[in-house]
Amino acid sequence: MNEILTFIDFRLINKLAFLTLILSMLLDTGLSLTIQQLWQPFRNIRLILQSLLANFILVPLFVYLLLQIIPVSEPFRIGFTIMAVAGGPPVLPKLAQLVNGNLAYAAGLMMLMICVTAFYMPFALSIALQNIQVNPWQILKPLVTLMLIPLAIGLLIRAKNEAIAATLQPWMRQISSAGLILGLSTSLIIQFSSLIEMVKTGTIFIIIGFILVSFGFGYILGGPEKDTRRTLAVGTAQRNIAAALLVAGTNFDDPAVVSVIIVTSLSLFVLIRLIAKQAFALAEVDQVEV
Repeated sequence: MNEILTFIDFRLINKLAFLTLILSMLLDTGLSLTIQQLWQPFRNIRLILQSLLANFILVPLFVYLLLQIIPVSEPFRIGFTIMAVAGGPPVLPKLAQLVNGNLAYAAGLMMLMICVTAFYMPFALSIALQNIQVNPWQILKPLVTLMLIPLAIGLLIRAKNEAIAATLQPWMRQISSAGLILGLSTSLIIQFSSLIEMVKTGTIFIIIGFILVSFGFGYILGGPEKDTRRTLAVGTAQRNIAAALLVAGTNFDDPAVVSVIIVTSLSLFVLIRLIAKQAFALAEVDQVEV
Protein backbone atom coordinates (compact mmCIF):
# COMPACT_ATOMS: atom_id res chain seq x y z
CA MET A 1 0.00 0.00 0.00
CA ASN A 2 2.82 2.39 0.90
CA GLU A 3 4.51 1.62 -2.43
CA ILE A 4 1.33 2.57 -4.28
CA LEU A 5 1.04 5.85 -2.34
CA THR A 6 4.67 6.63 -3.16
CA PHE A 7 3.95 6.53 -6.89
CA ILE A 8 0.84 8.72 -6.64
CA ASP A 9 1.57 12.36 -7.40
CA PHE A 10 -0.93 13.96 -5.02
CA ARG A 11 0.13 17.48 -5.97
CA LEU A 12 -0.67 16.87 -9.64
CA ILE A 13 -4.01 15.27 -8.74
CA ASN A 14 -4.74 18.20 -6.44
CA LYS A 15 -4.08 20.80 -9.17
CA LEU A 16 -6.14 18.89 -11.76
CA ALA A 17 -9.02 18.47 -9.29
CA PHE A 18 -9.22 22.17 -8.47
CA LEU A 19 -8.82 23.11 -12.15
CA THR A 20 -11.79 20.84 -12.92
CA LEU A 21 -13.74 22.44 -10.06
CA ILE A 22 -13.04 25.98 -11.28
CA LEU A 23 -13.91 25.34 -14.93
CA SER A 24 -17.10 23.35 -14.23
CA MET A 25 -18.27 25.80 -11.53
CA LEU A 26 -17.89 28.83 -13.79
CA LEU A 27 -19.42 27.09 -16.80
CA ASP A 28 -22.37 26.03 -14.63
CA THR A 29 -22.74 29.63 -13.42
CA GLY A 30 -22.90 30.91 -17.00
CA LEU A 31 -25.39 28.21 -17.99
CA SER A 32 -27.76 29.26 -15.18
CA LEU A 33 -27.97 32.98 -16.01
CA THR A 34 -29.59 35.17 -18.66
CA ILE A 35 -28.40 38.54 -19.93
CA GLN A 36 -31.55 40.17 -18.51
CA GLN A 37 -30.74 38.84 -15.04
CA LEU A 38 -27.23 40.27 -15.24
CA TRP A 39 -28.31 43.78 -16.25
CA GLN A 40 -31.25 44.27 -13.87
CA PRO A 41 -29.21 45.24 -10.73
CA PHE A 42 -27.33 48.01 -12.58
CA ARG A 43 -30.42 50.22 -12.35
CA ASN A 44 -29.36 50.97 -8.77
CA ILE A 45 -25.94 52.55 -9.33
CA ARG A 46 -25.54 53.59 -5.70
CA LEU A 47 -25.98 50.01 -4.48
CA ILE A 48 -23.49 48.73 -7.05
CA LEU A 49 -20.88 51.30 -5.97
CA GLN A 50 -21.41 50.40 -2.30
CA SER A 51 -21.01 46.73 -3.20
CA LEU A 52 -17.69 47.40 -4.92
CA LEU A 53 -16.57 49.55 -1.97
CA ALA A 54 -17.23 46.73 0.48
CA ASN A 55 -15.50 44.04 -1.58
CA PHE A 56 -12.54 45.80 -3.16
CA ILE A 57 -11.69 48.60 -0.73
CA LEU A 58 -12.89 47.88 2.79
CA VAL A 59 -12.17 44.13 2.98
CA PRO A 60 -8.63 44.35 1.49
CA LEU A 61 -7.86 47.41 3.65
CA PHE A 62 -9.07 45.64 6.78
CA VAL A 63 -6.93 42.58 6.03
CA TYR A 64 -3.89 44.71 5.24
CA LEU A 65 -4.17 46.55 8.58
CA LEU A 66 -4.89 43.31 10.43
CA LEU A 67 -1.73 41.67 9.07
CA GLN A 68 0.31 44.73 10.08
CA ILE A 69 -0.85 44.34 13.68
CA ILE A 70 -0.85 40.55 14.12
CA PRO A 71 2.39 38.66 13.31
CA VAL A 72 1.74 35.62 11.13
CA SER A 73 3.79 33.28 8.96
CA GLU A 74 4.64 34.33 5.39
CA PRO A 75 2.46 31.64 3.69
CA PHE A 76 -0.52 32.70 5.81
CA ARG A 77 0.03 36.36 4.96
CA ILE A 78 0.16 35.56 1.23
CA GLY A 79 -2.87 33.26 1.25
CA PHE A 80 -4.94 35.61 3.37
CA THR A 81 -4.07 38.57 1.14
CA ILE A 82 -5.05 36.61 -1.96
CA MET A 83 -8.43 35.80 -0.41
CA ALA A 84 -8.95 39.44 0.58
CA VAL A 85 -8.61 40.77 -2.97
CA ALA A 86 -10.59 37.95 -4.62
CA GLY A 87 -14.20 39.15 -4.79
CA GLY A 88 -17.22 37.68 -6.56
CA PRO A 89 -17.89 34.06 -5.52
CA PRO A 90 -19.26 32.12 -8.52
CA VAL A 91 -21.85 30.56 -6.19
CA LEU A 92 -23.29 33.93 -5.07
CA PRO A 93 -26.80 33.33 -6.55
CA LYS A 94 -26.98 30.05 -4.61
CA LEU A 95 -25.78 31.76 -1.44
CA ALA A 96 -28.42 34.47 -1.93
CA GLN A 97 -31.05 31.77 -2.21
CA LEU A 98 -29.84 30.26 1.07
CA VAL A 99 -30.26 33.53 2.96
CA ASN A 100 -33.53 34.51 1.27
CA GLY A 101 -31.73 37.27 -0.64
CA ASN A 102 -32.27 39.10 -3.91
CA LEU A 103 -31.42 36.64 -6.71
CA ALA A 104 -31.41 39.18 -9.56
CA TYR A 105 -29.04 41.44 -7.65
CA ALA A 106 -26.86 38.42 -6.75
CA ALA A 107 -26.52 37.35 -10.39
CA GLY A 108 -25.57 40.80 -11.70
CA LEU A 109 -23.24 41.55 -8.79
CA MET A 110 -21.48 38.20 -9.15
CA MET A 111 -20.76 38.78 -12.84
CA LEU A 112 -19.54 42.33 -12.19
CA MET A 113 -17.26 41.31 -9.32
CA ILE A 114 -15.73 38.40 -11.25
CA CYS A 115 -14.83 40.79 -14.08
CA VAL A 116 -13.45 43.39 -11.67
CA THR A 117 -11.45 40.73 -9.79
CA ALA A 118 -9.74 39.54 -12.98
CA PHE A 119 -8.21 42.99 -13.57
CA TYR A 120 -8.05 44.32 -10.00
CA MET A 121 -6.41 41.32 -8.36
CA PRO A 122 -3.03 41.33 -10.20
CA PHE A 123 -2.30 44.97 -9.38
CA ALA A 124 -3.68 44.80 -5.83
CA LEU A 125 -1.38 41.86 -5.05
CA SER A 126 1.64 43.58 -6.57
CA ILE A 127 1.02 46.48 -4.15
CA ALA A 128 0.08 44.42 -1.07
CA LEU A 129 2.93 41.90 -1.42
CA GLN A 130 5.72 44.39 -1.97
CA ASN A 131 8.51 42.16 -0.67
CA ILE A 132 7.52 39.37 -3.08
CA GLN A 133 8.07 39.65 -6.80
CA VAL A 134 4.61 39.50 -8.35
CA ASN A 135 4.09 39.71 -12.11
CA PRO A 136 0.61 41.20 -12.75
CA TRP A 137 0.40 39.62 -16.23
CA GLN A 138 1.17 36.16 -14.85
CA ILE A 139 -1.80 36.59 -12.51
CA LEU A 140 -4.10 38.23 -15.05
CA LYS A 141 -3.61 35.60 -17.77
CA PRO A 142 -5.06 32.55 -15.94
CA LEU A 143 -7.85 34.67 -14.43
CA VAL A 144 -9.01 35.76 -17.89
CA THR A 145 -8.55 32.41 -19.63
CA LEU A 146 -9.82 30.13 -16.87
CA MET A 147 -12.53 32.35 -15.34
CA LEU A 148 -14.01 34.78 -17.84
CA ILE A 149 -13.90 32.47 -20.88
CA PRO A 150 -15.81 29.52 -19.29
CA LEU A 151 -18.31 32.00 -17.85
CA ALA A 152 -18.79 33.62 -21.26
CA ILE A 153 -19.19 30.21 -22.94
CA GLY A 154 -21.91 29.26 -20.43
CA LEU A 155 -23.76 32.54 -20.99
CA LEU A 156 -23.54 32.11 -24.77
CA ILE A 157 -24.92 28.56 -24.65
CA ARG A 158 -27.78 29.70 -22.39
CA ALA A 159 -28.58 32.60 -24.72
CA LYS A 160 -28.56 30.41 -27.85
CA ASN A 161 -30.26 27.27 -26.55
CA GLU A 162 -31.83 26.95 -23.09
CA ALA A 163 -32.52 23.24 -23.58
CA ILE A 164 -28.83 22.44 -24.08
CA ALA A 165 -27.96 24.62 -21.08
CA ALA A 166 -30.47 22.76 -18.92
CA THR A 167 -29.02 19.42 -20.06
CA LEU A 168 -25.43 20.44 -19.34
CA GLN A 169 -26.05 21.99 -15.90
CA PRO A 170 -26.52 18.74 -13.91
CA TRP A 171 -23.34 17.35 -15.48
CA MET A 172 -21.36 20.46 -14.56
CA ARG A 173 -22.63 20.27 -10.99
CA GLN A 174 -21.65 16.62 -10.66
CA ILE A 175 -18.22 17.31 -12.12
CA SER A 176 -17.66 20.31 -9.82
CA SER A 177 -18.76 18.25 -6.78
CA ALA A 178 -16.32 15.48 -7.72
CA GLY A 179 -13.54 18.04 -8.26
CA LEU A 180 -14.24 19.62 -4.86
CA ILE A 181 -14.21 16.28 -3.00
CA LEU A 182 -11.01 15.10 -4.74
CA GLY A 183 -9.34 18.49 -4.29
CA LEU A 184 -10.14 18.70 -0.58
CA SER A 185 -9.10 15.06 0.01
CA THR A 186 -5.70 15.47 -1.66
CA SER A 187 -5.24 18.87 0.03
CA LEU A 188 -5.78 17.21 3.40
CA ILE A 189 -3.08 14.64 2.58
CA ILE A 190 -0.60 17.20 1.25
CA GLN A 191 -1.19 19.97 3.75
CA PHE A 192 -2.25 18.17 6.92
CA SER A 193 0.71 19.47 8.95
CA SER A 194 0.05 23.03 7.76
CA LEU A 195 -3.59 22.81 8.80
CA ILE A 196 -2.66 21.52 12.26
CA GLU A 197 -0.15 24.35 12.60
CA MET A 198 -2.83 26.93 11.76
CA VAL A 199 -5.06 25.56 14.52
CA LYS A 200 -2.23 25.42 17.06
CA THR A 201 -1.04 28.96 16.40
CA GLY A 202 -4.57 30.36 16.63
CA THR A 203 -4.62 31.75 13.08
CA ILE A 204 -7.97 30.04 12.61
CA PHE A 205 -9.44 32.73 14.89
CA ILE A 206 -8.10 35.43 12.54
CA ILE A 207 -10.00 33.73 9.73
CA ILE A 208 -13.23 33.72 11.76
CA GLY A 209 -12.76 37.41 12.60
CA PHE A 210 -12.19 38.19 8.92
CA ILE A 211 -15.43 36.40 7.98
CA LEU A 212 -17.51 38.26 10.56
CA VAL A 213 -16.08 41.70 9.71
CA SER A 214 -16.52 41.11 5.96
CA PHE A 215 -20.11 40.01 6.56
CA GLY A 216 -20.67 43.21 8.55
CA PHE A 217 -19.28 45.42 5.77
CA GLY A 218 -21.64 43.82 3.28
CA TYR A 219 -24.68 44.02 5.52
CA ILE A 220 -24.14 47.70 6.36
CA LEU A 221 -23.60 48.73 2.72
CA GLY A 222 -26.32 46.50 1.24
CA GLY A 223 -28.93 49.25 1.01
CA PRO A 224 -32.23 49.69 2.83
CA GLU A 225 -33.83 46.44 1.64
CA LYS A 226 -33.27 43.31 3.76
CA ASP A 227 -32.88 40.97 0.78
CA THR A 228 -30.07 43.01 -0.80
CA ARG A 229 -28.34 43.47 2.59
CA ARG A 230 -28.31 39.71 3.15
CA THR A 231 -27.08 39.12 -0.39
CA LEU A 232 -24.20 41.58 -0.16
CA ALA A 233 -23.32 40.32 3.34
CA VAL A 234 -22.78 36.72 2.21
CA GLY A 235 -21.31 37.87 -1.11
CA THR A 236 -18.68 39.94 0.73
CA ALA A 237 -17.87 37.31 3.35
CA GLN A 238 -17.63 34.44 0.83
CA ARG A 239 -14.60 35.24 -1.28
CA ASN A 240 -13.88 33.97 -4.79
CA ILE A 241 -12.22 30.60 -4.15
CA ALA A 242 -11.86 29.97 -7.90
CA ALA A 243 -9.76 33.09 -8.44
CA ALA A 244 -7.82 32.59 -5.20
CA LEU A 245 -6.87 29.00 -6.03
CA LEU A 246 -5.90 29.95 -9.58
CA VAL A 247 -3.53 32.65 -8.37
CA ALA A 248 -2.11 30.56 -5.51
CA GLY A 249 -1.65 27.46 -7.66
CA THR A 250 0.03 29.20 -10.60
CA ASN A 251 2.19 31.74 -8.78
CA PHE A 252 3.23 30.29 -5.40
CA ASP A 253 4.96 26.96 -4.74
CA ASP A 254 4.38 26.75 -0.98
CA PRO A 255 1.39 24.41 -0.32
CA ALA A 256 0.66 26.28 2.93
CA VAL A 257 -0.61 29.22 0.82
CA VAL A 258 -3.29 26.96 -0.65
CA SER A 259 -4.00 25.60 2.86
CA VAL A 260 -5.00 29.07 4.06
CA ILE A 261 -7.36 29.53 1.13
CA ILE A 262 -9.00 26.14 1.62
CA VAL A 263 -9.42 26.52 5.39
CA THR A 264 -10.83 30.03 4.96
CA SER A 265 -13.25 28.84 2.27
CA LEU A 266 -14.47 25.91 4.39
CA SER A 267 -14.92 28.22 7.39
CA LEU A 268 -16.88 30.62 5.20
CA PHE A 269 -19.14 27.83 4.01
CA VAL A 270 -19.91 26.61 7.55
CA LEU A 271 -20.61 30.09 8.96
CA ILE A 272 -22.75 31.12 5.99
CA ARG A 273 -24.84 27.97 6.40
CA LEU A 274 -25.45 29.02 10.02
CA ILE A 275 -26.28 32.56 8.89
CA ALA A 276 -28.65 31.15 6.27
CA LYS A 277 -30.65 29.30 8.92
CA GLN A 278 -30.94 32.49 10.96
CA ALA A 279 -32.00 34.45 7.88
CA PHE A 280 -34.79 31.98 7.13
CA ALA A 281 -35.95 32.20 10.73
CA LEU A 282 -36.08 36.01 10.49
CA ALA A 283 -37.94 35.80 7.17
CA GLU A 284 -40.58 33.53 8.72
CA VAL A 285 -41.02 35.95 11.63
CA ASP A 286 -41.47 38.87 9.19
CA GLN A 287 -44.14 36.94 7.27
CA VAL A 288 -46.03 36.11 10.47
CA GLU A 289 -45.98 39.78 11.55
CA VAL A 290 -47.33 40.88 8.17
